[in-house]
Amino acid sequence: MWPIRVALVAVVLATGCQGQRSEGPPEAPGGPRPNVVVIVVDDLRWDEFGAAGHPYLRTPNIDRLAAEGAWLTNAFHAVPLCSPNRASLLTGQYPSRHGIIDNVARNLASHGLQTFPATLQEHGYETAFIGKWHMGNDPTPRPGFDYWVALPGQGRTVDPLLYEDGSLHEVPGYVTDILTDRAVGFINRPHDRPFLLYLAHKAVHPDARQLDDGSLDPDHPSRYIPAPRHAGRYEREVFPRRPNVVASPGDLAGKPALQRALTARASEAITRAFGATLDPGTSEESIRRRAEMVLAVDEGLGRILDALAAQGALDRTMIVLTSDNGYFFGEHGLSLERRLPYEESIRNALLVRYPPLVPAGRRVPELVTSVDLAPTVLEVAGAPIGNHIQGRSLVPLFRNDARDWRRSLLVEFYTYENPMPWLVDMDYRAVRTDRYKYIHWMHHPDLDELYDLETDPYELRNLVDDPGSAGVRGELRAELGRLVLEAMGLGG
Repeated sequence: MWPIRVALVAVVLATGCQGQRSEGPPEAPGGPRPNVVVIVVDDLRWDEFGAAGHPYLRTPNIDRLAAEGAWLTNAFHAVPLCSPNRASLLTGQYPSRHGIIDNVARNLASHGLQTFPATLQEHGYETAFIGKWHMGNDPTPRPGFDYWVALPGQGRTVDPLLYEDGSLHEVPGYVTDILTDRAVGFINRPHDRPFLLYLAHKAVHPDARQLDDGSLDPDHPSRYIPAPRHAGRYEREVFPRRPNVVASPGDLAGKPALQRALTARASEAITRAFGATLDPGTSEESIRRRAEMVLAVDEGLGRILDALAAQGALDRTMIVLTSDNGYFFGEHGLSLERRLPYEESIRNALLVRYPPLVPAGRRVPELVTSVDLAPTVLEVAGAPIGNHIQGRSLVPLFRNDARDWRRSLLVEFYTYENPMPWLVDMDYRAVRTDRYKYIHWMHHPDLDELYDLETDPYELRNLVDDPGSAGVRGELRAELGRLVLEAMGLGG
């Protein structure tokens, strides 16, 4: 039996796998221990900023990070879904290890995560969390943070509720600006030790109106809400669609599992239940409003850079900008969606600025994943990397040392009772290499997919049944089995 099936029923063993280990606090590789600012932008695509080639969105501050630091051009999400990938970013673990496997409210479980901020706090850092926790609706403080300001659940874009100073209260204004205000306020405090600021934006996630039973109101589609000063900025712009945008499930030859799901989505029952919230193809209106929402994120980043510079701390602060998952603009017939294992969803916008360690303009082509954030921050901060961490520190790549670096990475996804009923049986495990991607659908084991991304970057031709690809298929199946076992703590 294929090792994946064994792994899924095996007992998880408490063994370490990939991460670099330390017996005690190592020396910080950039000299004195730096401040750390991590900014997580919700649902941001890997190409949704100016330097990445967006045709009209202007993001001078995000572009500055790319110009003055490292742009990790082959960065991927361990799981392209909000809650589990947020846990992966914070813990350096895969969902099958940390247990936050879906967007179900896991309030208690999220209090017990082994996060890198908690390790930094134990080793002399002042730590702050501001924004969207989204591992449950409970906004109360989690362990490991000295300063805590959180949105309940998804949060609201306008006049959000915030949990701060021990209570939940409404704050008038635009959520991105409000969270940036708190972030800048924290930076401007007197600090007698290095600090970590973890800022998790609500943007660019839409606001959704829910009914009393928790379902989406079909008469009120999810809305992207820019700051008033940016609304309409891109009203006349058109986003050029990628060649893999399709109009109907019938256009998905070679993707029978996805074709089945989207046929179900197009049914009368689903259309009636979800109505306009389906946003077929992701409309130009949605793409424009998303871009306008990013403008406030970029301005907020500029304010953070200015605050650090005013204190003389900019070049002794490691700044990381990343996302929790990508998004589809109609590619493969998908919209209002980010879960599935195609490039638009799993690729990550990952930028790091830290001049003592990261040369300006560094482009890192090696395969990296969201579980690598935790060990990277810990090493740069001179804190120990525990055996529970499965990711690898990116510090060698910043130094242009890719010896013994990974040649493949895992993406995993667990379906659940969620607001997208057409996806309830679309669990998968996927392996991504520099050239190939192999997707194994757990509930559809005969409908796997294989793509040669060198000759087919838009994943249009499934080679899984191609006789000439049999050798590659076998190698990738074996590699996927190895990665799944390793992620569950069962590898050697």
